[in-house]
Amino acid sequence: MTAAYRAYAPASAANLSVGFDLLGVAFKPLNGAPLGDFVTVRESAVPGCQVAVSGRYAHKLPADPRRNIVYDAYVLYQQALAARGLKALNIEMQLEKNLPVCSGLGSSASSVVAAVTALDAIHQNALGQDGCLELMGKLEGKISGSIHYDNVAPCYFGGLQLIIGENGVISERLNVFKNWYWVSCFPGIKVSTAAARSILPAQYRRQDVITFGRHLAAFVHACHTGNEQLAAACLTDVIAEPYRAQLIPNFDLAREYGKARQALATGISGSGSSIFSIFTDKEAAYDMKEWLERNFIANEDGFCHVCAVDEEGARAEQIEE
Repeated sequence: MTAAYRAYAPASAANLSVGFDLLGVAFKPLNGAPLGDFVTVRESAVPGCQVAVSGRYAHKLPADPRRNIVYDAYVLYQQALAARGLKALNIEMQLEKNLPVCSGLGSSASSVVAAVTALDAIHQNALGQDGCLELMGKLEGKISGSIHYDNVAPCYFGGLQLIIGENGVISERLNVFKNWYWVSCFPGIKVSTAAARSILPAQYRRQDVITFGRHLAAFVHACHTGNEQLAAACLTDVIAEPYRAQLIPNFDLAREYGKARQALATGISGSGSSIFSIFTDKEAAYDMKEWLERNFIANEDGFCHVCAVDEEGARAEQIEE
């Protein structure tokens, strides 16, 4: 009987309005549906790594398996083991692609985190948490052009993560408000990270920089002290949303509808096109979901979920075959 491991890595929303490149949260739909990618690995007699892809968004990925980021994950994992004097197993890898690319839901991070988590599980945790996180950062940087942990960290560790990047600390978990309902909606259209970054100004006014720092500091303080009102008041974006909103049709209408239903905040998830709205009233959250499904989703690729925070993050389980 051959041992195999199946890993799951949840979707995530970065920035969260107040924390450009510095905040990220993992999502768990209240209906129990998976919102993230799965990767299954098993030992193979064929040298190297063989990749197969399935799932709702498999057709959006490159046809050549060697151009898939999970194949890159195997190559870098193999190199990391070799640097430790270890040899990687020959692997069959199955990616179940449930997250759309260029969606603002940490799609690439989910694939990367699930792949590395599964690979480390079948290799008896040879790299460990720190080694895996470093590898995940490198892989995410290969896609986006620079290393950003605002999707990788919440996807891997779960919860709400503040990116530190100082004194050897990548990120720290912030306290979450457990009575918050997160409505996450992907409209079905793509907004590339490159396009979303190119639309931002090269320089910012001093006033906006100060406001950004003040809001982020106050938000972190509010999370630690349990001051929900202050945290909600700080969920505003002076860095990206004023420029990126034009890339997302009907975003302003969605924000206005959320406001009318007493949303604590509505913002752009990552670089878009997904958005999020936060509610304390469950009925209002589901009303927002229904409105978005009718008025914001543009095609059959879109979807909407009412979520809690996924506190667990990535996980792997052994399956017997």
